[in-house]
Amino acid sequence: MEEKDWDDEECDDTPTMTTVSRHCFGDDSETPSFSISIIENMKEDYGLFVWPCSVVLAEYVWQQKHRFSGATVVELGAGTSLPGLVAAKLGARVTLTDNSTRLEVLGLTWGVWDAPLFSLQPTLILGADVLYDSNAFDDLFATVTFFLRNSPGSIFITSYHNRSGHHLIEFLMGKWGLKCLKLLDGFSFLPSDKASLLSGNIQLAEIAPISKDNA
Repeated sequence: MEEKDWDDEECDDTPTMTTVSRHCFGDDSETPSFSISIIENMKEDYGLFVWPCSVVLAEYVWQQKHRFSGATVVELGAGTSLPGLVAAKLGARVTLTDNSTRLEVLGLTWGVWDAPLFSLQPTLILGADVLYDSNAFDDLFATVTFFLRNSPGSIFITSYHNRSGHHLIEFLMGKWGLKCLKLLDGFSFLPSDKASLLSGNIQLAEIAPISKDNA
């Protein structure tokens, strides 16, 4: 369930739209196990809004909770960080990353090999709607591939709007020596109360490296 409270403020005659969204997780929608409230700003930039792909990925994290308890998780392009926060609630050790200076956790620019990158060895890598800028695709997959190769057995789980067909993901995976372990319709596992608030062709993929034996 998602609830939003709107607060319109005036600043230099330009309305600022701030909302607090509440996201509930549990096997029973009437008595959720926990909820996460996120302040969203509709004026500032894309990173300060909870996009549908984040809702889908966060729900998947909840439903896969047995995989996240005790796991080491990195969320790429975290923005408002809903999937990563759910993972943390489930007992994962989570590092949130973004290239925005507003995020005071770890700044990480895809394709740039800063020292903090080498200290991260996640077992699960999350990315919600990170496939939106074609100019950043190679940098994104370079970073993902580094994590997957540097942490044997790790998996990249991403939700994305299928804007140009799965063949784009297939091309990128082939280019970077990766394979798709699972491909799901994002609405196939979403509770009806959440699905009714979202739209679009959203898919979720689990991605891993192709082993050298199978290369």
